[in-house]
Formats: sequence, structure tokens, C-alpha cells
Amino acid sequence: MIIKTFVTTYLKKTCNERFISKIKRNVTFYQYSTHLYKSNKWETIIGLEVHAQLNSKTKLFSSSSTSFNEPVNTNVSVIDAAFPGTLPQLNTKCVELAVAASLALSGNVQLVSSFDRKQYFYPDLPPGYQITQHYAPISLGGKIFLNQLDGLEYDTMVRIKQIQLEQDTGKSIHDIVPGMTLIDLNRAGTGLIEIVTEPDMRTSKEAGLTVKKLQSILRTIGSSDGNMEEGSLRCDVNVSVHEHETPYGTRCEIKNLNSIKFLMAAIDVEIERQIKELENGNKIVQETRGFDVLKNKTFRLRTKETATDYRYMPEPDLSPLILNKDYITRISNNLPELPDDLKTRIMKQYGIPLHDVIVLMNETGGVKYFEEAVKNRNPQHVSNWITHELFGLLHARNIKFSQNPVSALQLGSVIDCVDNGDITGKVGKKIIEKMISGDSRLASIIIQDEGLRQLSDINELEKICKNVILQNPEQLRSFKGGKQTVFAWFVGQVMNKTKGQANPKLVNEILRKLL
Repeated sequence: MIIKTFVTTYLKKTCNERFISKIKRNVTFYQYSTHLYKSNKWETIIGLEVHAQLNSKTKLFSSSSTSFNEPVNTNVSVIDAAFPGTLPQLNTKCVELAVAASLALSGNVQLVSSFDRKQYFYPDLPPGYQITQHYAPISLGGKIFLNQLDGLEYDTMVRIKQIQLEQDTGKSIHDIVPGMTLIDLNRAGTGLIEIVTEPDMRTSKEAGLTVKKLQSILRTIGSSDGNMEEGSLRCDVNVSVHEHETPYGTRCEIKNLNSIKFLMAAIDVEIERQIKELENGNKIVQETRGFDVLKNKTFRLRTKETATDYRYMPEPDLSPLILNKDYITRISNNLPELPDDLKTRIMKQYGIPLHDVIVLMNETGGVKYFEEAVKNRNPQHVSNWITHELFGLLHARNIKFSQNPVSALQLGSVIDCVDNGDITGKVGKKIIEKMISGDSRLASIIIQDEGLRQLSDINELEKICKNVILQNPEQLRSFKGGKQTVFAWFVGQVMNKTKGQANPKLVNEILRKLL
């Protein structure tokens, strides 16, 4: 911190802001990095290729459904399976979602783009080629900003080279039948955007936060759900190392990283591997590698293909994609509030901490749900009930928030009843469990119908507390002997006797008086 302050103060009069930012970034980089970067000798160069499935109900060139987790090989049309004589027809919804993503990332949407065939032969690619946009993508340029709101100690920017529309492959499954690969074509032909960054990242943390920010932007605008666990957001990362003041080193690509945690771990071990190779006098071979999560190491898959290997050619069955400025302007005008603006507004308007805002934003529709539930209520209470209780209960049942059965009105009714003293927090949680199971009643009606109202009758509570004390003389002696922790035990016993319905504040007051 002292070093950064000195750099800023000393250089501000003579250097431009961009140079100062770079110096501060480098100082912070060496200050916060892991053991891999203790020496100033090496610099790491990192670039990303992110594949995001578009939130369209049908595939890019066919009317097949894109729903996840369907029985294998059921969402497959003759187009997806590449039957002879079939022709692709472009899904206009995918184009709209791709344009929205490009605009949200400050990209330059092209009025004319075109499709190409990328030739390669995998069992899960029925036609033997992928339709993509290698030469004339739908968007060029763009940028992603990272700062303290994103969890980075300094400000930096990652440039985007291009965004292209393309179709996804099927899925090869290697671990069901020993010695055999099974093919599921449900995913084949699903619409993707590939977002290619410039090699602007220098640490695994920067790369991880870039993907996290990109995920947040795509979810906010609705272009992709960004669910890495389900494979709707996948990352390939290019890593190279070189000595300072020397040309960039040979890069290796690590394929199909499906979580931010694994992406960062893969980058770190690959940096370590490359540095070790170079320090031992060996050369880095340009190749494609995988990441073994259990062994925490990368491994060679194949030599890295080049554009020549793919034998790109114009797609003869699709005409150029031509957009007009009015179409782009309409999509731009309909973009929702973007993550940086949203974070700042929510924190300022409702006074909840950054951590809570990020948790809400990580779930599609989380912020909207919060704003519906928070009306005329304590914002922090609402945030706590959503991020801790509701999210926790949904996660325990493997229910995605997008399928959350508890309406904002229902959750608000639970919070009101707890805040008014009608029920305890424990009972409130049980009521939410009922709502998740399909109960559509408001909390006040459930409380009335099932007799769950909080017990606040002082005379009745005194009687229960006295009985608990009389029935436990040994614990009473421990408390009188100075063991203060026994007090909480007495509170727990009273709550058990009343099945969690006793007013905890009154129970504490009565027990303190009696003990």
C-alpha cells in the first residue's frame, strides 16, 4: 500500500493516468501474487476464448429444442444430424441475443457478417465441420473493465478481439462404458457466441474475474444463463510466459474449463510448468492441453491446430447476415441496466453490502426478485432472507433460482410476520420450505391455519421456563457456579418445549430474571 501511494504521488505530475495505472497494477501484481510470481523475471500472457450458449428455445439452424437434461438423442433433427440434402435456416433470436451481448460489451456490431465452415472430424460433429464466423464475425472490438467492485485491487481493462456466432457440437461421453465413447447429439447445433479476448491478462485472478464479469453481463442482458456446471459457458485459455523485455513466448491452449475455480488453478499450474521447462533449457511446444482436476496438472491432448488445418471456407448454404442501424439501435435501447451501474445503484439505494449484491446478481433474476420483495421493508432483512435462507433451501433441493416457486409476495409475507413478532425466524424458514414444496398461501394464512403464531404470553412462558429450570437441577448448579454457557442450553430447552414458537426475546428476559 505504501509503495502504491508513493508511485501515485511521485508520478502524477509528470505521467499520464494510463501509465500510472499500469505502474500501480504491476506493484499490486507482485504484492498479491502467489509463489509462482515471486521473481520479477517472468511475465505471463493470458488470453481467453469463451463459448456461451445463447438463451434461445431452439437451435441456431434448426427448430430442435435446446432444453437441458433431456433423454439422450431426443432433441435431434435431420439438420442437427447432418442428413444429406438438408439446409440450415438461421435463428433470428440467436442473432438478436448475439447483438445484445456485443453492445453490452462495447463491441462494434457489423452491418454485414458471414458464415464459414471450420473443417474437423469428431464423432460428436455429424457434418464433419462447424458453421462459425471466422473471417467476418458479427462484432469486432469491445472491452471488459475490472476494478474493486469486481474484487480486483487495481483497475484494468481486457480488450475483446471479436464475437462470433457459431453452432455447438454434440457431447462425447467416455466414462459410462469402458473402452467406448458414447455420443449424445442433443447439444449439436445449439447456438453459441464465442467471445475472443486480446491477451491482456497477466494473472489467473484477472482471468477468473474477467470470466465472472462476462458471466454477470450475459446473465443481466439475458443472452446466456452462463451456467458453467451445465456447460452453457465454457472457457479455453491461452497461456504463455516470457522474460521481461523479450518477445512473447509460445502459447499453449487449455481446453474446456467449466468452472472459474478450475480455470484459475489450470492457469497457475500451466505457468509453473512452462517456467520450469524454460528454466531447464527446454522449449515450449505449441499444443492443446487438458486440465486434470484431481492431479492438479495440465496434460497434452494434441498439437495445436492452425487456421490452415481447419481448411476454412465460406458456408455455401447461408447468405451473408445483413443488419440495419435501426435494428441495432432498437436492441441497444432495450438493454437493461448493466452490472457496474446496477451494483453501484443497489448499494447506494438500499444500503446493502457489495457481497450481497454480487450474490443476488449471480442468480438470473435475483436483483429483480429482491427489488420486488424489498418494497416497504428493511433492505438488509430482505437481502438476508433471500441470499441465506431462500437460496440455501433451493440449493439443498437442487432447484435453480430461475425455477424458484416462492413468489416475492410470499417471501415478503414471511419477512413481515417475523419482523412483526408473529413467528420466529425458525418457523419462518419452515414456512418457506412449505412454499418451495408447492404451498401457494401467504405466510399469514399458513400461520393462522396451522397454529404457528409465536407464543408471547408472559405468564405462560414463565411457567414453561420455571418447569425447565426445576427439571434440570444439575445444569442450574453449573450456571450458579459461573458456567455462563449453560444459559444458552436453557434457552434451547424452552424453544424445544414450545416447538420453536416461543418469542426468543421474551424467553431470554424471563430466564435471566429467574436464573
